[in-house]
Amino acid sequence: MNINTNTPQVYLVGAGPGDPDLITVKAAKAITKADIVLCDRLVSPEIIERYVNRDTEVIYVGKECSKKASTPQSLINNLIVEYAVQGKSVVRLKGGDVSFFSNVLDELRTLIEHHISYEIIPGITAAAGASAYAGMPLTARGYATSVRFLTYYKNEILSDTYWKELGHSEDTLVFYMSKGNLSALVEKFLKFGTMNGKKIAVIEQATTPYQRVYTSSLEDFQKNLGSKTFVSPSLVVVGKVVALHEEFSWLQAKEQEGIYFKSVTNGSIISNTPNLFQYAV
Repeated sequence: MNINTNTPQVYLVGAGPGDPDLITVKAAKAITKADIVLCDRLVSPEIIERYVNRDTEVIYVGKECSKKASTPQSLINNLIVEYAVQGKSVVRLKGGDVSFFSNVLDELRTLIEHHISYEIIPGITAAAGASAYAGMPLTARGYATSVRFLTYYKNEILSDTYWKELGHSEDTLVFYMSKGNLSALVEKFLKFGTMNGKKIAVIEQATTPYQRVYTSSLEDFQKNLGSKTFVSPSLVVVGKVVALHEEFSWLQAKEQEGIYFKSVTNGSIISNTPNLFQYAV
């Protein structure tokens, strides 16, 4: 059953990849009008500070599986329903775009099940932001004619048959949520792939003041980057377009290193606005 009204109760909103200026006008308007904002970890705190009204409740429902500090999806679904049935305008605010490697399908099913009207507001996904800020066009003419978005956060998620196909593809391959499995990812390409000018890039904290881009040939990855621990979030790009970074990189990174997206534990506040955040536990 599709629910369409002129006044949605819930807005599923993409906040963009990090730089607060990359949020869309439509997303900013929805946040400004919200009574409740359910906020992911990978949302720029500056977006909250700029657009959330003082009387709006902001509830942190972030996920950080590597630190076992994730809000259960069932609780997020329950919060959406709880506030929506009270007649409040709810913004479910996600990093990047709402449709790329998020749990939006669970939330959509919950909304349909409870007959709650909604609107989906897209955002700039991490792949678009990271490649632009790294000077690395994903489908640059003569380098790639298509791009694939993948994830490899656990070994069994992709079969060897699929790895063989990926390894011989001329597509640009973008891996989300895969920094913890990088060595295994590279090993798969070395085992099943044809290098043929392909390189790997790891883009840390893309579009933020602390963005760092690390590139290597796949053959030399372990020697060059194998011992490095990358900051979350990190996006991985494999393909010929990686070579363009050296020529077209334009972002001047800060000399000092830092962490843009702070982890929230034990009720810590990640916004400079006093008393703005509540936390779901």
